[in-house]
Amino acid sequence: MSERAIPDWLTRWEYAHRGKHGAGIPENSLAAAQLAVDAGMGIECDIQRSADDRAMVFHDWEVDRLTNSSGPTDSRTAAQLSDLSYIGSSERPATLTQLLNLINCQVPVLIEIKSKPGYDVALSCAIVAQACQTYHGPFAVMSFDPRVARWFRKNAPSICAGLVMREDDHGNTQKPWQRWVAHWIAKPDFLAYHIAALPSARVAKLRDGGLPVLTWTVNSAETRARALLHADALVSEGAGLA
Repeated sequence: MSERAIPDWLTRWEYAHRGKHGAGIPENSLAAAQLAVDAGMGIECDIQRSADDRAMVFHDWEVDRLTNSSGPTDSRTAAQLSDLSYIGSSERPATLTQLLNLINCQVPVLIEIKSKPGYDVALSCAIVAQACQTYHGPFAVMSFDPRVARWFRKNAPSICAGLVMREDDHGNTQKPWQRWVAHWIAKPDFLAYHIAALPSARVAKLRDGGLPVLTWTVNSAETRARALLHADALVSEGAGLA
């Protein structure tokens, strides 16, 4: 369990995965965030870094899947990314500041900072911390990269920071020792655990010890039922929404 005080709002909400997106409403868009606010849901979002070091609300390392353009996300400035249109929508990629301005403290936000091998994730942590410096609503940061929680614990200790984990072939914590090392590095305030890996005896033990456990992505009636049994809060989309 984290030695730091965990905000009581963290487990009182359900979070819309990348906002309440769907047909005509792109993931991580301002429109998806507004729908989540209207539904009384918290919001989970993803952060990529632009070429001019702005925190952008965008999931992928390339813009190809989501926009009518192509190429690396971080090769474009924030202004250039904001000029792109999402496929099938007039919505455009937004900065974290724009997202927080829209939410305006109405619902909590989980901010997932993306990372990969060789990436300067500390710089991403710093620009996220800067973007949130004057924001007074409830928010937490999290990442698959355990260095993120460690960075916030050292440099911005008032910010709640979690560790995201999965155990399948797409993650980097497939083996028990890898999960132990990641947890040891992060010393997280909470876990955000892949629903496919629940139930887990290890996670249950951590939860019994007081570590909050969120789970993602709850996207069906079956995963919702399982999540309600084995986690403290859900990150949901589609058929997994209440």
